[in-house]
Amino acid sequence: MAPKLLMLTAICRLIVTVGLTLNPNDLLITTQIPLSFNHTDIQSASSDFGGLTNHPLAAAVLHPSSAADVVKVVKLAYESPHGFAVSARGHGHSINGQSAAENGVVVQMTTRSSPSPPQAVVVFEEMMYVDVWGGELWIDVLKCTLKYGLAPKSWTDYLYLSVGGTISNAGISGQAFNYGPQISNVHEVDVVTGKGELVTCSEDQNSELFHAVMGGLGQFGIITRARIALEPSPQRVRWIRVLYSNFTSFTHDQEYLVSLHGQPSSQKFDYVEGFVIVDGGLINNWRSSFFSPSNPVKISSISSGGSILYCLEITKNYYHHSDPESVNQEVEALLEKLNFIPASVFTTDIPYIDFLDRVHKAELKLRSKGLWDVPHPWLNLFVPKSRIADFDKGVFKGILGNKTSGPILIYPMNKNKWDEETSVVTPNEDVFYLVALLRSALQNGEEALTLERLSDENRQILNFCEEQKIGIKQYLPHYTTQQEWMDHYGEKWPQIYKRKLEFDPRHILATGQRIFEPSFSSGIMRSW
Repeated sequence: MAPKLLMLTAICRLIVTVGLTLNPNDLLITTQIPLSFNHTDIQSASSDFGGLTNHPLAAAVLHPSSAADVVKVVKLAYESPHGFAVSARGHGHSINGQSAAENGVVVQMTTRSSPSPPQAVVVFEEMMYVDVWGGELWIDVLKCTLKYGLAPKSWTDYLYLSVGGTISNAGISGQAFNYGPQISNVHEVDVVTGKGELVTCSEDQNSELFHAVMGGLGQFGIITRARIALEPSPQRVRWIRVLYSNFTSFTHDQEYLVSLHGQPSSQKFDYVEGFVIVDGGLINNWRSSFFSPSNPVKISSISSGGSILYCLEITKNYYHHSDPESVNQEVEALLEKLNFIPASVFTTDIPYIDFLDRVHKAELKLRSKGLWDVPHPWLNLFVPKSRIADFDKGVFKGILGNKTSGPILIYPMNKNKWDEETSVVTPNEDVFYLVALLRSALQNGEEALTLERLSDENRQILNFCEEQKIGIKQYLPHYTTQQEWMDHYGEKWPQIYKRKLEFDPRHILATGQRIFEPSFSSGIMRSW
């Protein structure tokens, strides 16, 4: 009897909170799906990796055992006279409360947190693709596909993210120059629209919805299944880092390497990234385990012409049956064409899965020191190639001081690897750079590393780009007004608006993104 009373109390709270006018007995039937009204569960689902602010609490959390559960909740929100917000949450790695659902329902998609998880990963070996539940983490997808000697083509640097989460943003890493972002490697998805309809879509079937949800920030539907392209998996990785003191040489070499995307695998690297070193500390940082702690490499050991160094990070994938001498020759031939600091080549050789999962190893170390669950005022920008030197001068050599608390990534991508029909916006140039300031706020007595200081630097960077008309686009964007979102989408805004009207007319989904004000809002959004 006590559990039933607790459930009825929670249901009444939900009714009062979101203004439902349903018969409580009907809602009680609806709660046969795994809704949770547990306060701890709600608090957890209402938090995120950013840790920047206390986000509004949801009224309940759904742990779906199938797409049908997601359909029921969204349809309930859509058909209710007053409605309520519904947001999908994967691993909770958003920064600014994008997966929050104030007074609504958070759909906790990850199977690791579900008491009755759906079938998560099905590999189709002959067809070279894998069907994946939208909440499955990429690390678990990788482990399943590797059993068949296969792996997805395009990655993010961190694998403990959900498939639906990264597809809703784009999903990028050092392979994007070659294969495009993860959304360029999706064959098909099942989507629950804001009307509570479960729709299968692809390039050829319901293509408008397919393109809408690719990089759609959760605005047009919740991805419950994705069909991901696979390739034969390499077994090992030659992982190389070289250093530059000259920014022009650094970007020239990066752009040359990404221009080789159409060449045979023997004549290009498989991964191209880079990062900025501004503080004279270790060349490695939390995002990798490149160097052994027993043999750290200090910047002071490298001769540079200034206080900033740039590190080019590249890999060559190979198989157990590959001729080691051939791998060496391919690497040497490519390195000979680059203009890095002499004697600054650092190389290691590791299993493929260890390379892809490199950030998680660093995460475990930071967790053990209490340095992972801290505020993360991250800023991710797409910068056009024509203005990257201006960005370097104004930001890396200007706004940023000589202290940092996390990696600053910088690497180019080819625009022709991105489908313009998707919801993502990128600079209008053939090549553009990701600049990712992945910093952590540390209250350790150093003013340069506080949340206030780092957040202020982020504002300075955005203001600088606006004043200098750099033409940036935010990746993993965050804005607080619809006008800012309209400016972000630019010429694409009418298409975004039309898609929202078609697939989520009541503006139920992903309200935490703050793009569209819900039609059921009772004033809670007006402070935006």
